[in-house]
Amino acid sequence: MRAPDIIMRKRDGHALSAGEIGYMIQGMLTGEVPDYQISAFCMAVFFQGMTPEETTALTMAMADSGRRVDLAAIRGVKIDKHSTGGVGDTTTLVLTPMVAAAGVPVAKMSGRGLGHTGGTLDKLESIPGFRVSLSEREFVDQVNRIGLAVVGQTEDVAPADKRLYALRDVTATVESIPLIASSIISKKLATGADAIVLDVKVGSGAFMHELGKARELALAMVDIGRMAGRRMAALITDMNQPLGQAVGNSLEVIEAIDTLSGRSGGRLLELCFELGARMVVLGGACDGIKDARVILRRLVESGAALAKLKEMVEAQGGDVSCVDDPGRIEVAPLSTLIRAPKDGYVCRADALTLGRAAATMGAGRQRKTDSVDLGCGLRVLVSVGDRVEVGQPVAELFASAQSRLDEGTIEATSAFAYSDAPCQAPPLIYEAVEA
Repeated sequence: MRAPDIIMRKRDGHALSAGEIGYMIQGMLTGEVPDYQISAFCMAVFFQGMTPEETTALTMAMADSGRRVDLAAIRGVKIDKHSTGGVGDTTTLVLTPMVAAAGVPVAKMSGRGLGHTGGTLDKLESIPGFRVSLSEREFVDQVNRIGLAVVGQTEDVAPADKRLYALRDVTATVESIPLIASSIISKKLATGADAIVLDVKVGSGAFMHELGKARELALAMVDIGRMAGRRMAALITDMNQPLGQAVGNSLEVIEAIDTLSGRSGGRLLELCFELGARMVVLGGACDGIKDARVILRRLVESGAALAKLKEMVEAQGGDVSCVDDPGRIEVAPLSTLIRAPKDGYVCRADALTLGRAAATMGAGRQRKTDSVDLGCGLRVLVSVGDRVEVGQPVAELFASAQSRLDEGTIEATSAFAYSDAPCQAPPLIYEAVEA
């Protein structure tokens, strides 16, 4: 095989074989296919797309490019969940204890935040002592013992994805649906899950801004997983405003604990019930989504879901007293309120702007090597459609430096818009995609 011939075939709109795709990915890793040819290949895919079979072949080639995590020793159907990234998206910390308490083992590998989107590992590290790095043996043993573990992904999982993404980032090919779908699912296949539930965000704070593109991505990922022998489901959900009230690492952990304790709810809890119900069904613990919702709601009301979170925190070395008293979790010392400038209705609480404001104050990173201030962030105190009065607080901001607090306040203030007439909030869930 020759890379130029493969590039030319894809450029001209022909479907590639699994062998041709595998040759390009393996050649990228060995250096036999140089970066400029891989870049040309990505551009050809960007313009010509890929068939489901091609996308699956690309996904499998990347999943096989490094070490595959062996979860065979975990009893039952191992379930995982993936979100395409958003603002105030604390679902992992709420729904994984719920699902584990329902008897479905959750073996989850997560990442760190980048830009305006948060990362589960950063959030968990807000709990003093919490270990996000476990050996594979520790990981498997913990899931078998308590039904739940959330850890960081190791560098040797799907290394081809990291190489390919770096080239996509500098060649304006990041937005290609086949390349996005294969990137996400390759890591999920390599980390050993039997079933995967996807939360595909759409809106200003999401990677996908258009519903049609989000639908295309969801369908592509569900198809890949199905063809790879996995149980799959996806929800397309709104990210025009933050999902939860909290945006920022410590603040989101506090909100997760409050949600499982019954002190908070709203859109975050409702989405967790919907995602969690599909995880429970795919995991074989319940036959129908409606019944699964009832089970999960009872587990929250009884305190069983919160107890499962506490078990995980204790198992991974975290300070469990923080679960009993989330006030012990450190929050940045400086704070201020943003207030409504007039009577009216909230017609915009822009997720992207609020995410950027939190990052400006120290809650996010622009490069993977950047550090974050875990206590910084904001709480959004209203939702789109809410009636407000002049002077009513609409957001509370937290930072460790006055200059960052001032800068974040200016940005966050611009996220809100008000109307004299009532306005309708966007739906929480646009569509469900089942395999």
